[in-house]
Amino acid sequence: MSSKSLPYSKKDVYYDNAKFRHRSFVKMISQSLHTSNVKHHCMSCSTGKFLFLIMIFGVAYLMLTHTSPTNSVTGGFVKGSKNNSVEHITGGGIRFGNIFRKPPRLPPQLPPGEKGSTGNLGHERRKLNSDPKWIARQQDVKKAFIHAWSGYKKYAMGYDELMPVSKRGVDGLGGLGATVVDALDTAMIMGADEVVSEASLWIEAHLSNRINQTGQVNLFETTIRVLGGLLSAYHLSSVEKGMDSTHKGPKPVVYLETAKNLADRLLSGFTSSPTAIPFGDVVLRDPSAHPAPDGRSSTSEVSSLQLEFNYLSSVSGDPKYSVEAMKVLEHMKTLPKVEGLVPIFINPSTGEFSGENIRLGSRGDSYYEYLLKVWLQKNRESNVTYLYDMYEEAMKGVRHRLVRKSIPNGLVFVGELPYGSEGSFSPKMDHLVCFLPGTLALGATKGITKKKAMTDSVINFEDLKNLKLAEDLAKTCFEMYSVTSTGLAPEIAYFHTEEFSEGGLDGGNKSSEYVNDIIIKPADRHNLLRPETVESLFVLYRITEDPKYREWGWQIFEAFEKYTRIDTGGYSSLDDVTSIPPHKRDKMETFFLGETLKYLYLLFGDSSVLPLDKFVFNTEAHPIPVEGTTKRG
Repeated sequence: MSSKSLPYSKKDVYYDNAKFRHRSFVKMISQSLHTSNVKHHCMSCSTGKFLFLIMIFGVAYLMLTHTSPTNSVTGGFVKGSKNNSVEHITGGGIRFGNIFRKPPRLPPQLPPGEKGSTGNLGHERRKLNSDPKWIARQQDVKKAFIHAWSGYKKYAMGYDELMPVSKRGVDGLGGLGATVVDALDTAMIMGADEVVSEASLWIEAHLSNRINQTGQVNLFETTIRVLGGLLSAYHLSSVEKGMDSTHKGPKPVVYLETAKNLADRLLSGFTSSPTAIPFGDVVLRDPSAHPAPDGRSSTSEVSSLQLEFNYLSSVSGDPKYSVEAMKVLEHMKTLPKVEGLVPIFINPSTGEFSGENIRLGSRGDSYYEYLLKVWLQKNRESNVTYLYDMYEEAMKGVRHRLVRKSIPNGLVFVGELPYGSEGSFSPKMDHLVCFLPGTLALGATKGITKKKAMTDSVINFEDLKNLKLAEDLAKTCFEMYSVTSTGLAPEIAYFHTEEFSEGGLDGGNKSSEYVNDIIIKPADRHNLLRPETVESLFVLYRITEDPKYREWGWQIFEAFEKYTRIDTGGYSSLDDVTSIPPHKRDKMETFFLGETLKYLYLLFGDSSVLPLDKFVFNTEAHPIPVEGTTKRG
């Protein structure tokens, strides 16, 4: 193999610093002789002088006959190695310096022609993944993203969502061009330059006016999709220098100023409420806010605004956004819970939970996610330790109250308590619950690999129980896909238990080992292109480094390609995943571009890109940096 240049500056190896110390041959010998008593004794005799001359000539000979550059690294990498270490460093001959010291540990080479960037270093570091299979599969995901965007651009540009079958756009999220903003950071991460250009120019030309003129929007959906998308684009374009994208687009301040304009209007949801719990509906053009028609807000919605508002305060220098958002969690800390579990509704007029329904599916899910992620975002500061305490208590409650096994084959699942802690258990599990394996794994290691967490002794018995549950649940989530005729999961599944059984409602794949464990009712058989399972596969692969999560993700991606792709552009949700061919629902949700394809792309890529100990992903998959771990641009 021919020699390749190092993937970073030569000075990083040969300059004196903590990791690599310059020690040239001549300097090393002369310094050792100068500081040693050997010199004083040997140089005084003719034999000593003779031996010294032989040593000098020998060194000169070795240096002159050594043909390879001192900074070349060849072959010798352990295929599939997870610690990125070098197995050996070779040269054209014996290197005298290697007798005295071991070679420095160097990053693996970048494959020829591969372009990459990582985490918080932009183009300064390069991708380490060199497996051609996964490089090719990652590119297939990028092609799918470009195909999805092409349909949206052709038929629905500026609308919130694409209806790919009828080839038109629809506004279901306030008319803020939600797909544009949701997709932008995905395009930046993928290096889809044309999409970055088209999306960013639309935002610069149109979004501020849309915000100023828009009527009612949902506080939660607008925050996680539009505000989160703008803030992530701001970070990636300023600090990460556009990730893989070479298109500069508008100045990053455009994203920040647009985000501030939107957030200033969304704040009325907080300031209009008589309690710390915000109203769910905001009129942007006034701005004003009011409660939902039934007077209640979703627990998950009011408690999943903090990552975005915290980061906006950090980059704008104005604390008001964070202050209002954090009041919600501070208030929730004081409310009664059932082993850390909470009802799915809360009343902003009273500040109290409403009803008794406890579940980790719709209206409950991201409450638990943000307890952990806000604590991580704040870099585990002492003043937010209560969030991690709440998270730990809740996960114990999940294991004690909600986790069961199906029959006959023992799939682990998370059910519901629709009538509260004293009511009966329901073996119902939304696809939305499949966020939980990723959250459990992230909470167990705080974003580093399991191997490193074990080596550094930063993982305890409670963490290991949560990680085991994460892996069990991830398998269940994957089997919810593979048990159906299409290989795509339903929106809701029920599990066969000793207390609950319904015949004739399997997923259609008779060859599945779990065909009798999973029950899919007719009303629940639709698939909305949701991201939760692939999100958890991405996190679990990063943390466990087990390649099965990649293989599962690839099977899911192939099923999306086979059954949801529309030839004229875009992808469509489905009415029934148990029938072939499945009927198209004619809707491409914004999160297919913002989350599903992003997580698949990251799953198949290198783990140094957006590392989980330096970034948290909001509940719409927009990466937000952990405070103090990235430099501001």
